[in-house]
Amino acid sequence: MSDDASMRPGRPVQPAALSHIARRLHRAAEAPWLHGEVARRMGERLALIRLQPGEVVDWWSFNGASAELLRQAYPQATLLRVEADAGWLRGHREATNAPWWSPRRWTQADSRRVVPSDVPAAGAGLLWANMMLHLVENPEALLLQWQQALAVDGFLMFSTLGPGSLQGLRAIYDRLRWPVPHAPFVDMHDLGDMLLRSGFADPVMDQELITLTWPDAGALLAELRQLGGNADPQRFSGLRTPRWQQRLHEALRSLAGADGRLRLDFEVVYGHAFKVAARPRVAGQSTVTLEDMRARVRSTRRSGNASDGLR
Repeated sequence: MSDDASMRPGRPVQPAALSHIARRLHRAAEAPWLHGEVARRMGERLALIRLQPGEVVDWWSFNGASAELLRQAYPQATLLRVEADAGWLRGHREATNAPWWSPRRWTQADSRRVVPSDVPAAGAGLLWANMMLHLVENPEALLLQWQQALAVDGFLMFSTLGPGSLQGLRAIYDRLRWPVPHAPFVDMHDLGDMLLRSGFADPVMDQELITLTWPDAGALLAELRQLGGNADPQRFSGLRTPRWQQRLHEALRSLAGADGRLRLDFEVVYGHAFKVAARPRVAGQSTVTLEDMRARVRSTRRSGNASDGLR
């Protein structure tokens, strides 16, 4: 590639805050409900893919809530479950720590967990990443890493939150003149361009809106915390007061629908692309010496004279 994706500027986020959010999500007892629902919807698309991968890489597997779905879709494949760092791996050793009689020991015998740096190059037939790309600082650098992990003709499937998410919440913060409630999400068209720059072929991007509802502001905020947090550099600094929290709860009532439940939309972006064999580079210009040009002209003249004699 002519330019390194890792050198491109990432999203406007505070890396330390983003890392804290990711660690908190991974310490949870289970993945968010929305992640499991998106995994189910993305899994329905696997029926359209005829390729049968021998190795499946499940990126950020715990939060993606997709391992069982991938086992059922590809029972003969080896499942490589990638987590963010070694500390997270120590907290999720289901197969090795489960009692001998636990089904978890046997259902996970065909998989292993690794960190991103231990993923072998050019080995995966499918790289699957559910609802995690919006939790990284530089999506394009990660796409390049995924491309390098895939075998030729392997395919990538991922989902992430798009900019149509949480518009109602942003409107409330804007009306109250508060800093933004979350870091910006990447548009699906920009993600498609990143896929092409990262060496993928035939990228397909689409999106859908999923609306969640809650009985009250407390339940809404609790689920938003399960889904992530605010890593925007311009977010509130320091802790908020109980008075501020009460004002937020009151403002959130404006999200109520006709049934009285509070509603927020989440734009889920789906991406799909293939890794093809590298094409040889074509130079932008070529140089021919004057002597080479004369030799070609002489050769052309001789060929022409020979052809005249055969007519």
